[in-house]
Amino acid sequence: MKRIAILGSTGSIGTQALEVIDKLNCEIKVIALAAGNNIKLVSEQIEKYKPQMVSVKNEEDANLLRKKYSGTDVFYGDEGLLEIAQSDNIDILLVAVTGKAGLKPTIQAINNKKDIALANKETLVMAGDIIMRLAKEKNVNILPVDSEHSAIFQCLKNRNEAKHLIITSSGGPFRNSTIQEMDNADLNKVLAHPRWNMGRKITVDSATLMNKGLEVIEAHHLFDFDYDDIKVVVHPQSYVHSAVEYNDGSIIAQIGIPSMHIPIQYALTYPKRMAGIETESFDFVRAAKLEFYEPDTEKFPSLKLAFDVGRKGATFPVCMNAANEEAVFAFLSGKIKFTDIYKITKNILDGYIPVENPAIEDILCEDEKIREKTKELVNEYCGGL
Repeated sequence: MKRIAILGSTGSIGTQALEVIDKLNCEIKVIALAAGNNIKLVSEQIEKYKPQMVSVKNEEDANLLRKKYSGTDVFYGDEGLLEIAQSDNIDILLVAVTGKAGLKPTIQAINNKKDIALANKETLVMAGDIIMRLAKEKNVNILPVDSEHSAIFQCLKNRNEAKHLIITSSGGPFRNSTIQEMDNADLNKVLAHPRWNMGRKITVDSATLMNKGLEVIEAHHLFDFDYDDIKVVVHPQSYVHSAVEYNDGSIIAQIGIPSMHIPIQYALTYPKRMAGIETESFDFVRAAKLEFYEPDTEKFPSLKLAFDVGRKGATFPVCMNAANEEAVFAFLSGKIKFTDIYKITKNILDGYIPVENPAIEDILCEDEKIREKTKELVNEYCGGL
């Protein structure tokens, strides 16, 4: 039986992971849960799974949970995530929190020689070199949860014989829209993803294709491929989750219905494949037609920007990630237009002086500085409101 801790248990990935665990017939035991402010849902999870440890965002909520669940160790804040990550009672840590909050707990768990099921893009975008080097040193598995990286992980059997990684994208809600339509898009349109049910921030990133750019940087670190050997193709049906092209011209792809339950389960049960949550079988006949297109980087410049930033290295990815995230939050708050997200991110990057060969402290310091600078620029865009 595997023992798991879930960081982000009340989010989209966390709740789906618990649904997977429910169907695995006691193969996985929930040892720890970490959540944000959704105390009602995390309370329900505590009552159902009876974890040894729980962490929430703030101290007030932690005190309430301590009174209610006296047999559970309750922590809060960033320190609470680290307490869970360093526990000797877990075998695998599912990192499903968003933003930089996942970085330190991931490092803590790797140092404690625990496998990582990674659903947090920022961890590798911000510190991929450090994370992968440390995982190799500690002989720890980094098991990707994103459907695209899970697909590549399943298809990539011999790195030395592989030629290209092919990452697929649905194209998001604006695949057939004009730039003018995107410029005038409201929040509802942006959040209307055609294929996947995700959190708000990642859904906005999917609409700009920044999400795909972040995945390219992740893939570079996870699988040790040059950026020139990573391709992105738009595949509206979202049945081909990604593929690997080999030196002999063969392409091996992972195909299935669009369901996050499948890659989550593979990460949790690896190296086994187990019968678990019931999903609809992929029907080749009913699928009938699979379409593939070149991404339009004029309409979606964030994708090209991510390739450029990845190639530059140093702390450029940290800068892009922080600026984009703050710009997305500003859009979600109604402060800026959808197309301003890219403009603000590019503006911040254009004046950025990077840190070469950064340590974790450098990365976190740069992240904080960029966020403050981006907030100032957002205020200029929205007239200081």
